[in-house]
Amino acid sequence: MKKKLSRSGSGWALFMPKTLLELIDVNPETDLLEVKVENNVVKITKAEETKQ
Repeated sequence: MKKKLSRSGSGWALFMPKTLLELIDVNPETDLLEVKVENNVVKITKAEETKQ
């Protein structure tokens, strides 16, 4: 899937379709995402829940 970035304030945003969020089991209202960069590859995963 190819996606285009959109201007958002002074930065850029990546809009993710609902189907993609469902595939990684993410609820955008309650879940956090983990973003990592490894060897020029951006990896986005559902963040593990931590108890406070």
